[in-house]
Amino acid sequence: MSEKISVKVKHVMSSPVVTVEENSSILKASKLMDKYDIGSLIVVDEDGNPIGMVTDMDIIKRVVAKNLKPRRVKVGEIMSKPLITIDQDADLTTAAKVMRNHHVKRLGVMYKGKLVGIISSKDIVTVTPELIEILMEKERITGIPAKSTSTEGGMVGYCELCGEWSDLLREKDGMLLCENCLELE
Repeated sequence: MSEKISVKVKHVMSSPVVTVEENSSILKASKLMDKYDIGSLIVVDEDGNPIGMVTDMDIIKRVVAKNLKPRRVKVGEIMSKPLITIDQDADLTTAAKVMRNHHVKRLGVMYKGKLVGIISSKDIVTVTPELIEILMEKERITGIPAKSTSTEGGMVGYCELCGEWSDLLREKDGMLLCENCLELE
């Protein structure tokens, strides 16, 4: 009865993508980040193919902290590679899982083999409150608790007894309850 609410990566990603060539200096990369007020650049080879990413943290840890000269260090020497990507039609949950599994905060977004955007964990966190509000409003209107997502051994949504959000709801006597309310029953 409940339909899964899904937001696509393409609706949240940043586009167009700012790129830098792998043989460019860190100084040039830093100036691009400053100019566009961003924390990362997609690194491309001489043919314009995406091959990695360089972030502000890469520059801090691998150049500044080692007292290297930004003019002399090439982007290709410190970039993270390969570029971890996701399709633009994937949902945000999938994007978050890919980030978690690869221990990254940003993904290149692809469409038909071409780089079309970038999505960050910050982008996902920014839209999450609105998504929760939509789910709460849907529940208020329909009277049906949000139980569109299941996890190992339970459901995700609001406890039908206390109303608190839980990542692990369990069914008892026809109600979905959080762990705390299960202990009280």
